[in-house]
Amino acid sequence: MIIRILGEGQYDVPESALTELNTLDASVQTAVDAGDTTAFRAGLGDLLAAVRERGTHVPDDVLTVSNLVLPAPDSELADVAALLGDEGLIPG
Repeated sequence: MIIRILGEGQYDVPESALTELNTLDASVQTAVDAGDTTAFRAGLGDLLAAVRERGTHVPDDVLTVSNLVLPAPDSELADVAALLGDEGLIPG
């Protein structure tokens, strides 16, 4: 699965990491719903770190479609709130 982190690039992440990513995504969703900026920053940081750690960076000169797009590390809570759907940032 190809996951893009806005402003950073794409990562090829194995499907086996999806359960962990969904758990981290739920933390981001909870923080956004509560309007808790501190928890949001920590949760988003953890989610993006997991994508970087579990995935392999796709070279910038390789053009491929992203299956998921995650916000940039410096995104604001209100901006991410506008992106969230019923299933968070990562469906499933």
